[in-house]
Amino acid sequence: MTAIASARTPLMRLRSMSATTAKYVSLIIGAVLTLLPLSVVLIAALKTEQEYLQTGPFDPPANWLNLENFATAFESGRMLEGFVNTLIVLGVSLVGTIILGTMCAYALDRFVFRGKKLIFGLFLVATLIPGVTTQVATFQLINGMGLYDTKIALILLFMGTDIIAIYLFIQFMSSIPVSLDEAAMIDGASRWTIYWRVILPLLRPAIATVVIIKGIAVYNEFYMPFLYLPSEGLISTSLFRFKGPFGAQWELIAAGSILVIIPTLVAFLFLQKWIYRGLTSGAVK
Repeated sequence: MTAIASARTPLMRLRSMSATTAKYVSLIIGAVLTLLPLSVVLIAALKTEQEYLQTGPFDPPANWLNLENFATAFESGRMLEGFVNTLIVLGVSLVGTIILGTMCAYALDRFVFRGKKLIFGLFLVATLIPGVTTQVATFQLINGMGLYDTKIALILLFMGTDIIAIYLFIQFMSSIPVSLDEAAMIDGASRWTIYWRVILPLLRPAIATVVIIKGIAVYNEFYMPFLYLPSEGLISTSLFRFKGPFGAQWELIAAGSILVIIPTLVAFLFLQKWIYRGLTSGAVK
């Protein structure tokens, strides 16, 4: 037995070292694949127009403190206006998504009614249909209601297209004991009071997760702001002003891209624990 145990020990150590090596190699490869494009964009943002045309993507800029492209991109791209419009659309959309999503999840999880399974199935079917295939009908609806080229159009579209948030709220709500609802009803609370004072506060982890994921998705969305709000635009469409029919100012686009990336990067660094906690909690419930 001792000989067998001593023979297994080097083999187990070798397997452990191999697993550790594979883990760190994969992490290094992932980091390189992530940072390499960002470094190319940063280098391009620090170059002048002439320097960008005459040098390669990995050639360092002559002046690492050249911030002229950032100032030009911020002013000419009207990025301040884009940030303000994005905050308005983002804030209202998130509030609407949370209210509608938690209400739908509360009704589907706590009530028993005819057609409940059908609604679940329709939600599932809706997630399988690409949004681009329904854009003609959606555009006709928005235009028919007189909401084209308004922020309300984007807010309604962002609020009504997040079925994943409803599923996430349902997963969290299923872990809340029904006995809390029954105890509140015995004390004379209405269904609205139970939802507002009992259920909603307990859904804070799910709400935080939805806010982060939905917020990043709305912030990075290009297609819908470009189509439904052409006169104003959001931060995701501001960089499109530097591209014309005769070429593009790539050094300015690179500088603007860095400015757009910074808020999402900061938000992710500060809120990443909520993302991981929310996704893992929703996965096991």
